[in-house]
Amino acid sequence: MTFRAHYRCGEGCDFQAELTEVVYRCPRCGGLLEVEHDVAALAGRSPDDWKALFDGRFRTGPWPLGSGVWGKKEWVYPQLSLSSVVSMYEGGSPLLRVDRYAREIGLEDVWVKECGVTHTGSFKDLGMTVLVSAVQEMRARGTPIRAVACASTGDTSAALSAYCAAAGIPSVVLLPRGKISTAQLVQPIANGALVLELDTDFDGCMRVVQALSETPDIYLANSMNSLRIEGQKTASIEIAQQLGWRSPDWIVIPGGNLGNASAVAKGFLLMKALGVVDRLPRLVVAQAAAANPLFLATTAAGVPPTPSVEVKPVAAQRTLASAIQIGAPVSARRALRGLAALDGLVEQATEQELADAAARADRAGLFTCPHTGVALAALESLAARGVVKRGDRVVVISTAHGLKFSDFKVGYHDATLPGLAAPLRNPAVRVAASLGAVQDAIAARHGKG
Repeated sequence: MTFRAHYRCGEGCDFQAELTEVVYRCPRCGGLLEVEHDVAALAGRSPDDWKALFDGRFRTGPWPLGSGVWGKKEWVYPQLSLSSVVSMYEGGSPLLRVDRYAREIGLEDVWVKECGVTHTGSFKDLGMTVLVSAVQEMRARGTPIRAVACASTGDTSAALSAYCAAAGIPSVVLLPRGKISTAQLVQPIANGALVLELDTDFDGCMRVVQALSETPDIYLANSMNSLRIEGQKTASIEIAQQLGWRSPDWIVIPGGNLGNASAVAKGFLLMKALGVVDRLPRLVVAQAAAANPLFLATTAAGVPPTPSVEVKPVAAQRTLASAIQIGAPVSARRALRGLAALDGLVEQATEQELADAAARADRAGLFTCPHTGVALAALESLAARGVVKRGDRVVVISTAHGLKFSDFKVGYHDATLPGLAAPLRNPAVRVAASLGAVQDAIAARHGKG
């Protein structure tokens, strides 16, 4: 079977373009573009055949089809040449059932999708493999793309620089100076990117990189580029696959620029349209209270999340969840469409709530980034209010690996995070180098044997 996809205007104009064109917005209305698949053609293969095909490739298929993204190539970028694929064997990340944590918050069936267990340590790899592969194909066809550029709060820059380095394509990253972790800063440096630290926040970096990308030979890699969304939506497909091709009751995800929220919805909507799953989950987008424009536009305003809601930019305040410290999310309307389709809602978490939720999950065996802490705190609030019921199946998407935010962990357990208490801190205990001292410390913590 032959499958194809193309760009279309996400706001309903009749504008269309090929995926090899350098275009991000509709030239008629200015709306972001979406990648549209020929669902009728895809429906020519039965749901059982799709499941068998994807299961047969998952982590074992011939290169690069064992990738969690490229194993779903027909649903991502069907007409891309396999010779153009730039893959780091992304996807295939663990879906962990966290029973101890679930019991502590009054639930029974909670899972964490560890999207940070991937090449550069965040979910951004899922989208970047698609975008850089597309650039590889465009350059092979003669499109004069000199470099690929992004604005980033850390994880996007790491993914872009790694995939571009693998392909031999120059990359440029714009970072807000002093607002990302050391680990996030050093990743693009190590991969050879041109790293530019700007004296502004992410939103300021985004304004500059959008202006920069008006030059056709500088290709834009931020999530307003809908090729990224196609890769990121495979997290939804993978979750259903790991649950035996069933949807959970709830998906909870942290939201910053909001491209990932729309990607999650898009993946489930495609599966439902093709009969691969029989129902849709409800979607929860969790924002840090310090950077919460979507929350303010919906929950705080007492209106449901629908595409007609106006999401007004806010001045994002400093938050431990630095990757979602975004006051003007470019994919807000996309996210609203996804929330409306999945009967979704928006929550927020304070700094104290996200820090404690991360620590609570860690004590149940995880090692969560602060952004995952935002999603967990939102889940805890929804469970406490009875919105999420005890027996509901919940999947929380963990967007990055906790090792990228070790300063956050150390600060919590040293009780040095400014303005925050640390009720779950577990500092190291200094003892003398003797058997007796060690035995006394064990007895003090766990009682005598």
